[in-house]
Amino acid sequence: MFDVVLIANRGEIAVRVIRALRRFGIRSVAVYSDADADALHVRLADEAVRIGPASARESYLSVERIIEAALASGAQAVHPGYGFLAENAEFARACEKAGLVFIGPPADAIEAMGDKIRAKLTVAAAGVPVVPGRTEVGMTDDDLVAAAAEIGFPVLLKPSAGGGGKGMRLVESEGGLREAIESARREARGSFGDDALLIERFIGNPRHIEIQVLADAHGGVVHLGERECSLQRRHQKIIEEAPSPLVTPEMRDAMGTAAVEAARSVGYVGAGTVEFIVDGASGDYFFMEMNTRLQVEHPVTELVTGVDLVEWQLRVASGEPLGFASVELTGHAVEARVYAEDPARGFLPTGGTVLALHEPSDVRVDSALRVGLTVGSDYDPMLAKVIAHGATREEALRRLDAALGRMVLLGVTTNIPFLRALLVDPDVRAGALDTGLVERKLESLVRHDVPDEVLAAAALERQLSLGGGDDPWAGSGGWRVGEHAWTRWLIDGVEVRVRGDEVAIADNEPFRLAVARVGDRLIVGGRSYAIYRDGDVLWLGRDGRAWALTETRPSEVAASGVVAGGGPVTSPMPGTVLVARVPQGSHVTAGQALFVVEAMKMEHTVTSPVAGVLTEVHVQAGQQVALDQPLAVVVPHEE
Repeated sequence: MFDVVLIANRGEIAVRVIRALRRFGIRSVAVYSDADADALHVRLADEAVRIGPASARESYLSVERIIEAALASGAQAVHPGYGFLAENAEFARACEKAGLVFIGPPADAIEAMGDKIRAKLTVAAAGVPVVPGRTEVGMTDDDLVAAAAEIGFPVLLKPSAGGGGKGMRLVESEGGLREAIESARREARGSFGDDALLIERFIGNPRHIEIQVLADAHGGVVHLGERECSLQRRHQKIIEEAPSPLVTPEMRDAMGTAAVEAARSVGYVGAGTVEFIVDGASGDYFFMEMNTRLQVEHPVTELVTGVDLVEWQLRVASGEPLGFASVELTGHAVEARVYAEDPARGFLPTGGTVLALHEPSDVRVDSALRVGLTVGSDYDPMLAKVIAHGATREEALRRLDAALGRMVLLGVTTNIPFLRALLVDPDVRAGALDTGLVERKLESLVRHDVPDEVLAAAALERQLSLGGGDDPWAGSGGWRVGEHAWTRWLIDGVEVRVRGDEVAIADNEPFRLAVARVGDRLIVGGRSYAIYRDGDVLWLGRDGRAWALTETRPSEVAASGVVAGGGPVTSPMPGTVLVARVPQGSHVTAGQALFVVEAMKMEHTVTSPVAGVLTEVHVQAGQQVALDQPLAVVVPHEE
């Protein structure tokens, strides 16, 4: 076994690997960019080496800087985690050339499976079923258009390099095909440095099921059962579980055998995942791709098999043979990914500083969160994973939902309420899953409202925090001889009036709520809220939800001046302006694309809200922008 291992990654996976190394008594070396100088993985590692500025291309994606850090620290091996350089064949070769053990598969296997076109041809030759489509090398835009006509719509465009849904586009008709090809190539080029695309038949109502494999350097290959990963948004997994409620023992054996053959076909060594798309009606399965690394969702496999995958990555990389030929699945495990994103705004990335944090202790939490952590737009928005195990699927789902309800994360808007809504959905509880379920039910899963009791809690806390004790001149509540007066607040634009323990919201009748502060909690009407005040913004957290409420006295609110839907066009997320399509002074139509903003490898097109004239343009391509920052001003034609 190794003495020193460098982790070429960040966030929760770096923390996960550091803790595994600690169990073996192996010295851990972290790497960090300027954005991560005070990150949790840096604090936990035995040693940490700076590798560059916040830009991933100049830090976590720099092969040269990672290798330099490994050699300078005396590391004997490098664990790539997932993402960044984990599936980069040149990085694996660079490690070997520098005398470092790459804790992953051989470079040739990464190369074979990293190119989806080559991968499909390779596994098909080994007898593994593949999705019908065109997988030729070097297809032009015209070739893709012609292929789509042959296959028939809908079709799926996929980057030949990379994964995680980046650059993937579902195209329903010929009309949007060329624009989708342009967008997919641009995103693939930005994410993977390669804009080659392939095209496949889109299988309606599919299930996404993957098989975990382990292989040693002595010819041993074993599968560890399947994971169901059908709950997705934008082709990105949200909730994963093991085993799948669809898969029978016979189907598991057949898919497991196919996965083992796929791994053998490229001389695979280490931990890897073979992904299949499954027709939920017929049970037919097709190879999609092989991820030549540890998966984000690996904890669910660990919990049902008792196999520590990071431990076996280390053992295999140090030359040990696998000590088993099969595994037994025990119970059920479900994982939820906590993202810095706002489901109510189309899952756009968010950001901010973690102001208050409580992670549940009775389930597994893989996390790099800490109070004071700044969540920016430089990297992937996943913050943590919460994983529950139970004797049955129902128990695991129930335990995970309860754990998410106890999680407190103030300062950054997350998808936790959405995850809880998804976990109690009747179809999810019944195991009737497919990759389109989230999109079909999105409106019912996303909550836009701020409950009246939360508005009341914010107003009462404001009164409590500004209270003047027994001195009437120091109080904030207003008073007159014989009785208290009402104090009016605007809480997120809603008028809330407070008088003592009475609260009235808008024009509704007043009601009474007892309020008290106990440590860092606010108790209002018997409900307990986590609380953090940041100037005029009050964060309240309860049942896994978090509200950032802006408090203003009505007299301080100015008229907006925005008429007929015109006015400022703002950025929907913090990020970088990739494209500024229309110059100042141009006439634009409603819905016309004005800008493309990118953050955390996600592109979003900003359109004009109305037909009018672009009287002001405040940004240009390459410029960093904040959430809701004005990009331009559109004046409607009527004005």
